[in-house]
Amino acid sequence: MDSGRSEQQPYGQPVVPTAVKILVAGGFGAGKTTLVGAVSEIRPLTTEESLTSAGVGTDDVTGVERKSTTTVAMDFGRITIGPEVVLYLFGTPGQDRFWFLWDELALGAIGAVVLADTRRLADCFPSIDYFERRGTPFVVAVNCFDDSVTYSEAEVREALDLDGHVPLLLCDARDRESSKAVLIGLVEHVLTLTRS
Repeated sequence: MDSGRSEQQPYGQPVVPTAVKILVAGGFGAGKTTLVGAVSEIRPLTTEESLTSAGVGTDDVTGVERKSTTTVAMDFGRITIGPEVVLYLFGTPGQDRFWFLWDELALGAIGAVVLADTRRLADCFPSIDYFERRGTPFVVAVNCFDDSVTYSEAEVREALDLDGHVPLLLCDARDRESSKAVLIGLVEHVLTLTRS
């Protein structure tokens, strides 16, 4: 579909798509920017800045030593589902010094994806706590890095103390289809909650 054109309803009335806002959250280096970039139909907006010596002692790069940049405000991408629905993705910054931005980013979001990195699993606790406190529906997507240890779903659920109704998915944030499946899982979860 040409996203620049609006579809026409009978009698010449344009279809105005419903805008659906989704957050992509998680710890530093979990793959948020990568996921947004993998699925966005537009060139994603990123606010990546280089890590510098000023962050030594502040930025914990244990487990992600090759990481050289960090999101300092947000990532933004868009996916047109059809003439009636457009998903807007907002990736949150992963470091606690940028969390003051989260409340603004979360306004109007129908739900969130919490990306988890099993090499640094505790880093996604703040995201889970945030969405639980706000009552925002979310899924947890374990980003399967090449050098990470594989754990069973039960082990990850126990480690994160996840409620049974919260979907736990596996993904590769670099892969468009895998990332799309996570977003579909979130939308299905939100729809299930609204119907119950």
